[in-house]
Amino acid sequence: MSTKVLIIGKVWPEPGSSAAGSRMMQIIDLFQNEGWEITFVTAATHSQYAEDLEAYGVQIESIKLNDSSFDAFLKRLNPNVVMFDRFMTEEQFGWRVREKVPEAMTILDTEDLHFLRKGRQTAWKGGRDFREDDLYSDLAKRELASILRCDISLIISEFEMGVLKETFGVSSDKIVHVPFLLHAISENEINNWKPYGKREHFISIGNFLHEPNWNAVLFLKEEIWHLIRERLPDAELHIYGAYPSQKVKQLHNESEGFLVKGRADDAKKVVEGSRVLLAPLRFGAGLKGKLIEAMQCGTPSVTTPIGAEAMHGKLLWPGAISDDPKDLADQAVGLYTNEKRWHEAQCLGTDIINRLYQKELHGKRLIKRLIQTKVNLLYLRRQHFTGEILHYHTLGSARYMSKWIEAKNRDQ
Repeated sequence: MSTKVLIIGKVWPEPGSSAAGSRMMQIIDLFQNEGWEITFVTAATHSQYAEDLEAYGVQIESIKLNDSSFDAFLKRLNPNVVMFDRFMTEEQFGWRVREKVPEAMTILDTEDLHFLRKGRQTAWKGGRDFREDDLYSDLAKRELASILRCDISLIISEFEMGVLKETFGVSSDKIVHVPFLLHAISENEINNWKPYGKREHFISIGNFLHEPNWNAVLFLKEEIWHLIRERLPDAELHIYGAYPSQKVKQLHNESEGFLVKGRADDAKKVVEGSRVLLAPLRFGAGLKGKLIEAMQCGTPSVTTPIGAEAMHGKLLWPGAISDDPKDLADQAVGLYTNEKRWHEAQCLGTDIINRLYQKELHGKRLIKRLIQTKVNLLYLRRQHFTGEILHYHTLGSARYMSKWIEAKNRDQ
């Protein structure tokens, strides 16, 4: 029997705009290499920046929230694997999947743990250190319930694996570590990187719909950049990111060398043309696509412990890590002006990509886990009966709420 995968996306994937979009394309590519047939659907409005999935041989379809037309679609497609893109999507469509195709294996791609990111943000806004108590939120209840309802969840970082297992007692049977799935950086790529002398300026990059990215730019503006400019008066900071709001654009100041550029037509090109990437993230979770891209482009980076979390294992960081504004500025200036140190950092980034993010290694391990889960589906559902209990109650409450919304919409 062939494997027919339905992916229900929160949005259409935009690999040029976000790390989440890149990760989705990596997973699609992995599944296609197994010969699996893929259909991608979402209720989100189509974006001009979305990847052309049909060009990759992926079937696509727009769907509606709280609409029984999705039930008919499910029965017609009859997938044997369903993957939800983030827990909110599972909340919206998971009960319909279980009701109409109950034998389909369900996968949750968490992207990152939203409750971890939100807990850190809450602590930062409160002007205090993050503590374990910040994890025990209503958002955590929702996200953990989604993880327990699904047959297996993809967790992007080892740190988040630890949070789920050690803090919340989630079974190893229910989660699998899947970092970014990357090709090794070749000698040819390294030889074609722009050399130190032909690179200039600092860069910050990240989708502005993601709150940690906007906060990091604010941190640069208010506490870090002026310390760098005092020592490097001709340097500029080029800030790129999709979907900049008016408050982001208002930070643009040419006299300070603080230049808000907006969306990059070619993110790789602008990162590779810069000498140092700055990513002073004060809260967040998961793995940071901007820091991965910097390593892939041979661009050293300066970030915080939150930024580097779970990114480099026990290997040395390709640049510097600090959460103190003055130290971040000092480290940035040191990397920018010391060619020997800059080259050493560049080599460390290559080592991290080639040793920790091997597509073949992690991809094979993921496919093996998915096949094992699919074969033992009934047994695993009985072993983890809490998930079945949650399904039972969700089916009741979500079904009637959704049908009420559908009827209300129809009457309007």
